[in-house]
Amino acid sequence: MNKTPDTCDSLADVRAEIDRLDEHIVRLLAERGAYVLAAARFKGSAAEVKAPLRVEQVITRVRGLAQRHGAMPDMVERIYREMIEAFTDAERAHWAAQHGAPK
Repeated sequence: MNKTPDTCDSLADVRAEIDRLDEHIVRLLAERGAYVLAAARFKGSAAEVKAPLRVEQVITRVRGLAQRHGAMPDMVERIYREMIEAFTDAERAHWAAQHGAPK
């Protein structure tokens, strides 16, 4: 049975719950990554892969989600900016492989 942070009786309980959450997070990252790579199909050039306006839309949205769910908006933004950069690198490589272009 899942415990809440307040009902954990030991560090082992806390770590077990973190491990359970990591399982979900990694599965969601894999799913998000599949959509990122799918987006490459709709971009006409490697330059279109980097989409600064979209990045800022996502950041604004997740900061709002963080506030709504009691997370730390600054931390969520840092994580998302790093994650988006990594996904953009992967999408750029994927786009280049699809189009026979240099990465």
